[in-house]
Amino acid sequence: MGKVIGIDLGTTNSVVAVMQAGEPVIIPNQEGSRTTPSVVAFTEKGERLVGQVAKRQAITNPENTVFSIKRLMGRKYNSPEAKDAIKRLPYKVISAPNNDAHVEIRGRRYSPPEISAMILQKLKQAAEDYLGEPVTEAVITVPAYFDDSQRQATKDAGRIAGLNVLRIINEPTAASLAYGMDKKKEEKIAVYDLGGGTFDISILEIGEGVVEVKATNGDTYLGGDDFDLRIMDWLVAEFKKEQGIDLSKDKMALQRLKESAEKAKIELSSAVETEINLPFITADASGPKHLLMKLSRAKFEQLVADLIEKTIEPCRIALSDAGLTPRDIDEVILVGGQTRTPRVQQVVQEFFGKEPHKGVNPDEVVAAGAAIQAGVLKGEVKEVLLLDVTPLSLGIETLGGIFTKLIEKNTTIPTRKSQIFSTASDNQPAVTIKVCQGEREMAADNKLLGVFELVGIPPAPRGIPQIDVTFDIDANGILHVSAKDLGTGKEQSIRITASSGLTEDEIKRMTKDAESHAAEDKKKRQLAETKNEADTLIYSVEKSLRDYGDKITLTEKQRIEEALEKCKKLKDTTSDVSELRKAIEELTTASYKIAEEMYKAAAAGAQQAGGPSTSKEQPRKEKEDVVEAEFEDVDKDKK
Repeated sequence: MGKVIGIDLGTTNSVVAVMQAGEPVIIPNQEGSRTTPSVVAFTEKGERLVGQVAKRQAITNPENTVFSIKRLMGRKYNSPEAKDAIKRLPYKVISAPNNDAHVEIRGRRYSPPEISAMILQKLKQAAEDYLGEPVTEAVITVPAYFDDSQRQATKDAGRIAGLNVLRIINEPTAASLAYGMDKKKEEKIAVYDLGGGTFDISILEIGEGVVEVKATNGDTYLGGDDFDLRIMDWLVAEFKKEQGIDLSKDKMALQRLKESAEKAKIELSSAVETEINLPFITADASGPKHLLMKLSRAKFEQLVADLIEKTIEPCRIALSDAGLTPRDIDEVILVGGQTRTPRVQQVVQEFFGKEPHKGVNPDEVVAAGAAIQAGVLKGEVKEVLLLDVTPLSLGIETLGGIFTKLIEKNTTIPTRKSQIFSTASDNQPAVTIKVCQGEREMAADNKLLGVFELVGIPPAPRGIPQIDVTFDIDANGILHVSAKDLGTGKEQSIRITASSGLTEDEIKRMTKDAESHAAEDKKKRQLAETKNEADTLIYSVEKSLRDYGDKITLTEKQRIEEALEKCKKLKDTTSDVSELRKAIEELTTASYKIAEEMYKAAAAGAQQAGGPSTSKEQPRKEKEDVVEAEFEDVDKDKK
């Protein structure tokens, strides 16, 4: 049975972990880093780059570098969040045929799950390299306040990447699993999770292996990206004041500003002031212009004060839903890179009246928790029970456009609820069931998840037919709805999948694409490795020819030179690994003779050096000057 990995698929960075010897271990990526930037780029040559390499070239290729894709997951093109993103993002966001927000890169349309799958594939590959075996199953985390569409889109991304997603788990819940794994006493904890693009607050009770979520709240469009944007806007405004040039129209300049804003924000977590220096940021008729500005921590805090304040109201609501006050909380856990900002820590401390717990790594704790949940599902981790909740109320639209809730927010999942409804007019032959998610009174103000019809209702006065509507939420927080006419026994059901925006056929096509890309990437890697091998061999043979070429016959030398030329030519021109491998073997065989001469020369030299001694020194006594080292294994008792 293969290993199940835990993945934190983040807005800014992603992390992968696995359980080993009962402990979660963070897996480094191919570049040796424990976090992977959630960035995908498409080059002019048609290459696809993921992670740090993609992030590094973003300045010169802003329109074809996709970042913060998580902010578009499960979103409609005309949603306020997508509209805001379109104004800010350098790459093109378009409307899909079903009105979902997709991106268009180099003339091709990609869905957010498809881009996310490329990041997941890189993490999957890193895990396979680390474990030395194929990985096909995963637990993936999502913000607790993600709605059904966003959860489904995340699950689809896993499928496209070739992963069977065993469970979708909420990020704060995962963090509390990692924090509370060895906690014996009962504690009430608050997990304050401010990441790159989303904010969550979860109130939990933990102890004796039980992790129970009492309430959750948040904002799926508030995070570190917004902090960066505030610095960017400030830089643009200041530069316009100084130079009279508006940098917001220049995509390449904006990408440089984004990178510098993120860097400045990170530096201000430990420094009280930072310098932003961007030479040749733009040019006008008078010549090139340089940007050089100082940003103090106080100014930065002023720029983002309302964003930090925006996180406090969800904290109040979550505590109220859990029936608790800030004083009842034993420990506050900070999760997400943005919580490293001193002002964020200060505001959290002021609200909860206690210093936040700093014993977890805010970037890695979520992936570690996902790995623990993977261990629970595989039976590797015993005596851990996780009781999560649904973040938003679920229900249907009833007469007058009213939203009738069937499942209230913060209900422990999995759960199942039924309610009897009837027709609104005489002889109504069908009912349309509109499934919604949210907290507003009117259905139109909430998120529409899906629509289906129950047809074939026999003619009857209104209010007589009895229609049983059942809502069923699985452990991933994904919804299934069915409606049954109790009179005829006719039933119709919907698994809310259409909301992810991808049909089964589209997912299959994307999975196929992803598989062929994985095979392509493997081929490229094999070719690069074989070319490196050829390079090393060519260098070695050329050096040997220079040093020992006169020791072999002219025919042998000619044979080596021919093989050398062939290998050199193929190294620079071929993309066929087997062809190049054959040339390497031929060159290796041809150069055997020269290697023989090298060994002969080395042996002759050694014989000369070890000849009869002319020194008159007396042979040393056997035990003279021999120092015996004493050592002891100091760690023996510690193990």
